Amino acid sequence: MLKIRPALDADHDAIWEIFHEVVEAGDTYPFDPQMSRDDGLTYWFQSGAHTYVAEQNDHVLGAYILRPNWSGPGGHVANAAFMVAADARGQGLGRAMGEDCLSEARRFGFRAMQFNFVVSSNESAVRLWQRLGFEIVGTLPGAFLHPEKGYVDVYVMFCSLL
Repeated sequence: MLKIRPALDADHDAIWEIFHEVVEAGDTYPFDPQMSRDDGLTYWFQSGAHTYVAEQNDHVLGAYILRPNWSGPGGHVANAAFMVAADARGQGLGRAMGEDCLSEARRFGFRAMQFNFVVSSNESAVRLWQRLGFEIVGTLPGAFLHPEKGYVDVYVMFCSLL
């Protein structure tokens, strides 16, 4: 049974494995594929962020972070990032984490959620976010250098939580 829970210090190794696998591929996130473990975990456990893991049979299969997109007058808009282990993709884990994240964002009092950098060629993610109520509100032409497809567009996606 899938369980989504707040991340613990004991989850760092599992989160790093997933983070490194996703980032090293270079096809969905703008992070440096050679990012160090310390830098990756600092990002994932940054101050002000809520970090969660999705596990099944005590094995971490994915993780997400939830945080304000901005501080101050923009602090009511959430931002999040999601990563799923390659061998766990296509099993509904992304959707489960997305639904959990939206629920948590509402619980924390956020009024909306914005994704600032959704790579257009990550079609499964774009479809998932649209099914969960997100709209593409902006396109950044050629903003991401995909390792196989060259320069591809990036979407800004937004969802009201009211």
